[in-house]
Amino acid sequence: MAESIQVEIAYAKPARQELIELKLSQGSTVQQAIEASGLLQRYPEIELAKVKVGIYGKLVKLDAGLRDKDRVEIYRPLIADPKEVRKQRAAEGKVMKKGGGAAAE
Repeated sequence: MAESIQVEIAYAKPARQELIELKLSQGSTVQQAIEASGLLQRYPEIELAKVKVGIYGKLVKLDAGLRDKDRVEIYRPLIADPKEVRKQRAAEGKVMKKGGGAAAE
C-alpha cells in the first residue's frame, strides 16, 4: 500500500475562500492535487495553463512534488497594477496637501 500525504488546496475569491483538504498518494504533483480538489469544475475561470500557483506563498510549477501538510495556493490575476495604485495615491496626497485644509496661523 502506497503512503499517503495530507494537503490543502486554497483558492480565494473576493467574497469567499475555498480551502479543501485532500489525501493523496506520496509523489503527487501540484497539478494532480488541484485536479483532485474539484475546484476546476466549480470555478471554470481557473485556467491551469495560465494561473500561477504556489506552496505556502512561494511560486512553484504545476509539476512540483508535494509533501505532507503542504498548502497549495491558486492565485488570481491582479486587477490593478500595485505600482500604478501607489502612484495615484501619492498624486492625490500631493494635491490635498497643496490646496486642502486650513492654513496654519
